[in-house]
Amino acid sequence: MSPEPRVIELFEYNPQEVTRQQLPLEAAELIRREYSNVIKVEATSFLPDSNWKLMVLGVVGYFPLTSQVGLRLLPKVPIENIFRMLEYAYDLQCFNLLKGLIDCSSLEDFYDLLARLLAVQVLSRGRRGFYRDYQKRLEKLPFVRGRLDHRAASQRPWETRIACHFEEHTPDLDENQILAWTLLQILHSGLCTQRSLPLVRQAFRDMAGFVELRPCQPEECIARYYSRLNQDYQPMHALCRFFLEHLGPGHETGDHEMMPFLVKMDRIFELFVVRWLEKHLASGFLIQSQEQVIIDANLDIKFKIDISINDERTGRCVFVMDTKYKSEQPSASDIQQVAAYAETKDCRDAILVYPVSLGQNLSGKVGRINIRSAVFSLDGDLENAGNMFVKDLFGPGAKEDTG
Repeated sequence: MSPEPRVIELFEYNPQEVTRQQLPLEAAELIRREYSNVIKVEATSFLPDSNWKLMVLGVVGYFPLTSQVGLRLLPKVPIENIFRMLEYAYDLQCFNLLKGLIDCSSLEDFYDLLARLLAVQVLSRGRRGFYRDYQKRLEKLPFVRGRLDHRAASQRPWETRIACHFEEHTPDLDENQILAWTLLQILHSGLCTQRSLPLVRQAFRDMAGFVELRPCQPEECIARYYSRLNQDYQPMHALCRFFLEHLGPGHETGDHEMMPFLVKMDRIFELFVVRWLEKHLASGFLIQSQEQVIIDANLDIKFKIDISINDERTGRCVFVMDTKYKSEQPSASDIQQVAAYAETKDCRDAILVYPVSLGQNLSGKVGRINIRSAVFSLDGDLENAGNMFVKDLFGPGAKEDTG
């Protein structure tokens, strides 16, 4: 039995020095070659045996590098608040996860909890029968089935197999392919414990015999149509989206494929703010996220607005927001960006949203646009922080209801 890998713990945006004994040269080169966008690594001096300085760039999770070394990337905010942010961001509240979080001391534990939960849901659906639907097929058969393709038959009359159009009642559908592909990625991750691994294996085996295994993207889990026949697939696809977005690209270590589990905190912060506002903002407002604005179609120049809040009655844009998962004061480019968003939406109020207090809040104007900063704090109780955020957003006496 191979020994457990040594785990180095790093906090996001906090430079930390490690020795060459802790992080061998091949592991450091792997970080620099494959993952420089999420972890910075550099030698502390020009000496051949110098230490390494590592800094995590706004991601948390677990990072298996080799069979001997792994990285645990820890958040600056309380770990229980990360769980709650993920629940909001991926609509996981229906699973009542808060009871299970008592046993979770890390994001790996949370990953294992969700993997087990997905496997149980798939196994339960399998016992009742996986969702089936009619799919159009065009195949060459030794007999006529459905409608004969007369054109194909007339063009090649010597062929003994006949091209036929027909419908087949099959479970090999996108709905099931998403589940099977996600279960396979979870198995490849190497992050499941013995509590969840047998369940995930069984759930995958139950589906592998009738489902085409094809790479599925997180976007396929969103905005799908559900009927009374497959309504229970909606929360399962929410879990699939979580796994597909945060299981990073794998790399080969000996005979084993290992996959990092990384949560990009800037994206989670944005999704969390959007979902919180959708659930708590008063009626009469519409929330849009990641709205694409085309500047020049010929040159393919476009940008995406993080969040916009519109008056439901008039359609007027009340606020545009750009979430900034950092603690530094706004830069000129940050202000230019959110001002451009506001101008595009013909909006007078642009807000930069931060997870911590900046000490001195931004308040200024760019032309006719009011630009300010606001805080949705991640340090304490998130519901209280959200209420304070909305009060700051609208100001005294404004129309809002955070109940």
